[in-house]
This record gives sequence, structure tokens and C-alpha cells, in this order.
Amino acid sequence: MAYVEKFKGPHALSGKEFTYCPGCHHGIVHRLVAEVIDELGIEGKTLMVAPVGCSVFAYEFFNVDGTVAAHGRAPAVATGLKRTTPDKVVFTYQGDGDLAAIGTAEIIHAANRGEKITTIFVNNAIYGMTGGQMAPTTLLGMKTTTSPYGRDVNKEGHPLHVSEVLKELRGVAYLSRNKVDTPQDVIKTKKAIKKAFLAQMNNIGFGIVEILSTCPTNWGLTPIESMKWLEENLVKEYPLGTFIDKVGDDK
Repeated sequence: MAYVEKFKGPHALSGKEFTYCPGCHHGIVHRLVAEVIDELGIEGKTLMVAPVGCSVFAYEFFNVDGTVAAHGRAPAVATGLKRTTPDKVVFTYQGDGDLAAIGTAEIIHAANRGEKITTIFVNNAIYGMTGGQMAPTTLLGMKTTTSPYGRDVNKEGHPLHVSEVLKELRGVAYLSRNKVDTPQDVIKTKKAIKKAFLAQMNNIGFGIVEILSTCPTNWGLTPIESMKWLEENLVKEYPLGTFIDKVGDDK
């Protein structure tokens, strides 16, 4: 008699139902991170740092130990955790309103020092949790609650390209920009996340994966419309690709 194994989620996820808005990509990214943790066999020694923003809820969903950091300070907290417990695998999970605004100094200096930590950076070009304000990554002309007429280059400047800034730093061991709105992209992003963890585990340096994400609620679009907007606008502003890969073959 044939038995069919019941589909199971990653063990590194707590099993709690996600509370993110419909169409948000945080849930997909959570699952990919958890799958990588499972496959690398590091759940028991992984520590997560979640700061302020939608990402603060990550501690509810991951089956790993960790802590919550003040807004933008996740890389600094992660640095302390890694240096005091070097046998642990430490990662931060951050949004663009957190990492690219109040946390700019922390992420740049952690990367520049080549801290042996991993950062998952979700970029939806807006502040998601706090009301849809303009973020450093908000596109020109994009309307938000604090830029109701659209982002103006003469007032707010250009969108901040975090990955392009970090690629100039010699402490970075792995850096890529991905998305998860198609099956092919999900596969590519999972491989990138794995390499960002291996950069740490193999003691090479700092690893970060930027992931372009939708925010249907604050974009004022349906989930389907949001994915189209991401492809037609966000990807155009933030081209996908691998900027640094000192990890090499991860097999």
C-alpha cells in the first residue's frame, strides 16, 4: 500500500499563521529563510534580530532564538551577538524604512567591517507598518502619506540604492538583489539567501540579500496589481542581480 507524506512547512517556522496583509511578500521570504535554515541544519544555533517595522513580527514566526532591536539598530545588535557567541549563526530581518533610513549607519559600518552576520533586506519602497510614509527607497513621483503629490527630486532627493552603495565596501562577501513574485524568482532568491548564510558560516564576511517586495495596502493596489507594479516600476529602478559573490559554488 502506497503512503503519501503530508506536506509540511519548514521546521524553522513556528507554525503560527502569518498576520501580514494579503499580497505582502513577507510570508514568502520567511518561508525561504526557514527552508535554508532547515537545509543547513542550523536551527539550534541560529539567532535572529528583528527591528521596528513589519519585520518586528518575525519573532512570532521563526522557530529560533533571538531578540528585538531598536529601530535601525539590528546590525549593531547582531554584531554584539555574533562577537560574544561566535559559534552562533546570526541574521537580521529588516525592511527598507528601517535599514535604509534610521539604520543607514549601522548597515554600512557592519558591512564595511565585514561582520560575520547575514541580513535579509525587504524593500517595498515605503514604510509599511507605520502608515505608508515615504522611505529613502520611495520612487520619484510615487505618492505616499508624506509625499501626497509624489516624491520630488528637488525636495526629497533620489531613491537610495542600498545595494549599489554596499557593493563598494570590501567587507561584503555576498550581495544580491532579488524578488519573489514568480516561481523562478523564488528559486533564485532561496539560493541567494543560502549563499548569504554561507558567507557567514564559512567565515568569509558580511552577507546580505535585498528582496523587492509588494505592499498592496500602502500602495493602494490589489495584490495582483501590486505584482505588476513591482515588475514595471520597482525592478526598473532597482535592477536585479548579484553584485558580490565570494562564496562561489554552494554545493
